[in-house]
Amino acid sequence: MNVTNLIFIVLILGIAFYLIRRFVHKRQSEESDEQLKVDDSTYTLDTMKEFVKRRLDEITKINLYDIGLSEEELKRRKNKKYELKKALKGCTYGDVNDKKYIKELIYDLLVNEYGVDEINVSKAIPFDVPSLLTSQDKFDIILYMYKAEFGYEALSEIIKKYNLDDLKYISGDSKPSYVITSEEIDSIYEKENFVLTFEDKLNVVVQRIYQHYKGYSSIDEIRDMNIDGISGGVSGLPETFLSQVAQTDGDYLTQITDHKVPRACDSIWIMFHGKSIRLAFLSFGNEAELKRVCQNIYKFNNPGQLSDTNGYKINEMKDGSRVVVVRPSMSETWAFFVRKFDVKRATLEQIVLFPGKEETIDLLKFLVKGARIISLTGEQGCRKNNNAYGYDRKYIRNNEPSYYRNCI
Repeated sequence: MNVTNLIFIVLILGIAFYLIRRFVHKRQSEESDEQLKVDDSTYTLDTMKEFVKRRLDEITKINLYDIGLSEEELKRRKNKKYELKKALKGCTYGDVNDKKYIKELIYDLLVNEYGVDEINVSKAIPFDVPSLLTSQDKFDIILYMYKAEFGYEALSEIIKKYNLDDLKYISGDSKPSYVITSEEIDSIYEKENFVLTFEDKLNVVVQRIYQHYKGYSSIDEIRDMNIDGISGGVSGLPETFLSQVAQTDGDYLTQITDHKVPRACDSIWIMFHGKSIRLAFLSFGNEAELKRVCQNIYKFNNPGQLSDTNGYKINEMKDGSRVVVVRPSMSETWAFFVRKFDVKRATLEQIVLFPGKEETIDLLKFLVKGARIISLTGEQGCRKNNNAYGYDRKYIRNNEPSYYRNCI
């Protein structure tokens, strides 16, 4: 009799425990779903970025031995976890393959777990209302659509098609300059009249989330393009100057604000065919974002810490680009310079453009073949480095004239 009562008591307690646990779990799920439906900020870029950061952090830090997986499943999950950790580290070095892997994972998380669909994707970026799109939104859409057709030549195609590398006068400037304005981006977007699918919209949102999470902010996609280089923080007023002016002369600060004088965090320049072109429609937004980019962009192969004592770093990125980073107090602002070298495109016919260039090219060929000492001089951006690829002394000593013919 005592044994029977004991069994009944244990059975009742077990059922009660199961029901209570199920009720609590169901209640938590209902509260989570209710919050997701009620909160208007659920589908903003910042909220989705925080969700992605939290989920990826959970995936990389989970203890797989506590889940009770089979040996085969444990091995598979460990490999997947290791691959994700490696990709999260590699994408900060400029590895396009790791970047593609992380973006695909973010895409899946947003669709399968966060519930992004054709209706709420426009809450992050107002694709359906062009008047609400910022210049950066429009540029991201233009670059994405061109990249689908031209790959990493997308930016070059946009610049060539709309002559964006021409000298132009800007209101308030006394001299013409190389600059791409927000008005030009607005005009291009209106002319192109893109029809975006749900996948296109979500891919643009994913890129925006990625570039503020693991990427290089506003320059993330531009850096991957086949251009000569890109720089940030190299012009404009530093934040320290603005804070000092605010304390001493408020009227002068008001004048600066009214005239919309660019700040250092608004400074983004690209080097295209030897021309330094300012992207006036793009910005890092604030100094903290520029600082984050500067602290990450040079980290390939662990070159050391960028500190106040050691205020600059010179290094290479994963794709071979040369990167120089500086910081206060060595410089007035945080800044970086990225120079990309594309040997296949470095031909003298492309570089030397003035009349009578044929004689100059022939002279250079004979100087190289004759193993003469050559000095290459010129201002920044005139392609001295590209020229240097054809004049390697190792090959001069080995006497391989066929190599010179290919390079020159």
